[in-house]
Amino acid sequence: MVKKIRIGLLNLMPEAEKYEKYLMEMFAFQTIHVETVWIKATQHAYKSSDKKQLEKVYVTFGQAIEKEKLDGLIITGAPVETLPFETITYWNELIGILDYSQQHIISTMGICWGGIAIGKYLGIDNKLLDEKLFGVFSSEYLQKEHWITDSKHTVFDCPQSRYASMDENALIATAKNGNIRLLVNSEEAGIYVFESADGRFLAHLGHPEYDTDRIVSEYKRDALKGLNHIPLHFDVNHPVNTWQQNGKDFFGKWLEMISLKKNLK
Repeated sequence: MVKKIRIGLLNLMPEAEKYEKYLMEMFAFQTIHVETVWIKATQHAYKSSDKKQLEKVYVTFGQAIEKEKLDGLIITGAPVETLPFETITYWNELIGILDYSQQHIISTMGICWGGIAIGKYLGIDNKLLDEKLFGVFSSEYLQKEHWITDSKHTVFDCPQSRYASMDENALIATAKNGNIRLLVNSEEAGIYVFESADGRFLAHLGHPEYDTDRIVSEYKRDALKGLNHIPLHFDVNHPVNTWQQNGKDFFGKWLEMISLKKNLK
């Protein structure tokens, strides 16, 4: 077995430094040693983020791959779901990163908007939702024989927090053409995990990395803005985390898949 795998984390979230802990907690206590590389988009202003942290901890994508390759890459969410892709300042930069990833990185995972961006890259249309999809939703695996599937727990919970999704008809049509595999569905949240046929790209439109406080804080943040976004299936006054172990298992299985493919090369 390899001693480590090297994972890049392209962080596009507001207050980027506050988001770091959610991914790091998913990597903690895993059986595989992970070297993490925090990456910043050069065309992103990071207006709400700690500039000292960005300067100290983050590198550009070019710097991240300059001396050693990445085995995996995570593209975080970003508050740009309602914007046309071509108007996002770092969209062309991201396309270049995805072009590279397709050839040189074992698996690239997009979370929330990062997953929507991967879907767009794969040629699948997205769509705006009538209202914010927010809360914790019951979900089920769609593939019986796949690394993501947990045979012991076929139904699980996962947080969602987004204003957009993929066009479900386009997802189904693309899957029928053999270009993607549909992996997770929720009756309320729709199909929200899928991968490219070659396994290079994994899109997860949910937030398996969130902790209990994150949902509460997002609710309070939106309330201060006058937005009545009450999370479904989650009591902000008596919060209970029903998804954390599944989230850690998901990230653990993703790391194991990358480690296995790296060893087979």
